[in-house]
Amino acid sequence: MSEYDDKPRSSRSTGSARLIDVARVAGVAPMTVSRALNQPHLVSETTRQKVQQAVLETGYVPNRVAGALASSRSRLVALLVPTVSHSLFAEVVQTVMSVLAPQGYQVLLGLIGYTPEQEETILETVLSRRPDGIVLTGCRHSELATRRLQAAEVPLVEIWDMAETPLDMLVGFSHEAVGQAVAEHLLARGHRRFGLISADDSRARRRVAGFTEALAAGGRGEYRLHEVGTPSSMPWGREKSAALLDSPQRPDAIVCSSDILAMGVLAEAQSRGIAVPDELAIMGFGDSSYAGASFPALSTVRIDGASIGREAAKHLLSRMSMPYFERAGQKRDLGFQIIDRDTT
Repeated sequence: MSEYDDKPRSSRSTGSARLIDVARVAGVAPMTVSRALNQPHLVSETTRQKVQQAVLETGYVPNRVAGALASSRSRLVALLVPTVSHSLFAEVVQTVMSVLAPQGYQVLLGLIGYTPEQEETILETVLSRRPDGIVLTGCRHSELATRRLQAAEVPLVEIWDMAETPLDMLVGFSHEAVGQAVAEHLLARGHRRFGLISADDSRARRRVAGFTEALAAGGRGEYRLHEVGTPSSMPWGREKSAALLDSPQRPDAIVCSSDILAMGVLAEAQSRGIAVPDELAIMGFGDSSYAGASFPALSTVRIDGASIGREAAKHLLSRMSMPYFERAGQKRDLGFQIIDRDTT
């Protein structure tokens, strides 16, 4: 039985509007109503408007549970990101939703934070809802989370990362390559003493690893590392940069795992009368909206969150349209861009 078939009403019927009632008011077939509501791109704008007006008049609410049972589709896509307080992740969320919504998919948003335990908890809840697809930030998961993702026959796109063997599909960039590129950029400008202020999450740590490996090649520089918790903050940037600037071997460049930390470093330097970039270079990560508007303008690393979200959603739509499940093993590296502004 399809989702638009009517069942005989029992004596306990609530009197709720049915799909056939919407079809009658709109003057179209029930199949057309179903398409207009679930696959609006398949019908004309005029028909969509008729159906929406009929829905308004009848107060019809689609029975998604019945539809899912009939078609084995939930029309849900789970989008799991660490946080939405960072503009980069908010950009990914907005883009994924804008691509999936016209195709009749609703996005279930989950905040997995920065710990394996929180990711495991959210994944357990999400998988119990039987989503049609999952977009998941990162590609390094706990053993339990990995087993669950492998066992679930659900199309999966991991984002914001890069790995040799993705669980299914992967769209992102290499954090190690970011660290290496930033190191080479600053070394080329004559900097040799570095302070690193990094969040304690795994992706930030891999950028640090790429940076320090580049320094170690040929012994081209020295560094001191200070870690902070997540989410990062401007006060932490000030606090940790103060410790670096008070040390006997004061750095001539400070590299941060986020723009907000870098803004704290900039504020601390300005409070001490340290000339930026002549006495101290500062580099952030993320190219937040305020980075180019700071004074002096903050140098940083730009990640195209919108492109990552768009490609992830397109990959997922392609896979979800297939009548069978098969892991793709596809990956796409969208790279990054060093934005060289006034602080370097």
